Amino acid sequence: MTDSDRPNVIVFPPVILAATIALAVALQYLLPLGVLVRVEPTWRLVAGGLLLLTGVLFTIAGARTLFRHGTNVSPTRPAIALITDGIYRWTRNPMYVGGGPLMFGLAMIFALDWLPLLMIPSWLTLHFGIVKREEQYLARKFGEDYQRYLAQVPRYLGPARATHTQKT
Repeated sequence: MTDSDRPNVIVFPPVILAATIALAVALQYLLPLGVLVRVEPTWRLVAGGLLLLTGVLFTIAGARTLFRHGTNVSPTRPAIALITDGIYRWTRNPMYVGGGPLMFGLAMIFALDWLPLLMIPSWLTLHFGIVKREEQYLARKFGEDYQRYLAQVPRYLGPARATHTQKT
């Protein structure tokens, strides 16, 4: 494995999730906003539980598909294969998509008002520091196959744009 045979991500992705949650907990303790705690607990727990479950299912589905094909899950290791089936038919980044509802679910369950607010810089860090770099790497490694995949499957959720071109 050469050093160039992996995405040049700025940090291991779960670190972004963990740091965002830890900062939200600290800010909630130091400077509580008191918004989510006003929501009736049963509704908060049910909605939060459903969101958390959705996020976990996206993440597990993405990881299982990668494992099934024998490629690396971690972007700190080389991609062995371009995966385009399973959940990867609907989103190119199911594990990152799963992080959103997972964090919203935690925010609801534990009334962490700061967590949805911190998700904005967290998402920007993920998008530019992880996802865009992974895309550049995959375009170099898988060429035309990856270009076709880009045209067919959205980065996160929603419709793919057939006119999309990848800049390397």
